Amino acid sequence: MKREYMSYEEYLVNVKKGIVTGDGNCPVTPLLLMLQGRWKSQLMYEMCIYDTVRFGQLKKDLPGITNTMLTKALRELEGDGLISREQFNEIPPHVEYSLTEMGRDLLPVFYAIMNWGFQHEKELYGKTEAE
Repeated sequence: MKREYMSYEEYLVNVKKGIVTGDGNCPVTPLLLMLQGRWKSQLMYEMCIYDTVRFGQLKKDLPGITNTMLTKALRELEGDGLISREQFNEIPPHVEYSLTEMGRDLLPVFYAIMNWGFQHEKELYGKTEAE
């Protein structure tokens, strides 16, 4: 069972005092470092869509990403423990990627980010045609 560290209301009070881990580190920094770069946050969002997904599907879903950058981002996310890679030694061989438990724990975070994006859509993308 997951432990809730504090409620949102407690967070709003405590963040003013500075919230750190038991070792005195910022609890937000590790995730921001894991997701930094042009493609990793978009790749993680795509990973939220699929239970398992192949390289080719990710390449199709992320127009503009090169094979090299996709491979690099996938390896880094795997190294960080957010996704897993399973290789099938069949004919033809293929690889499937999926979120790890730690990666799935980010689903509520991406949900909150999505809601923020919709809430600020006009400021981010300009006026909609309906207006």
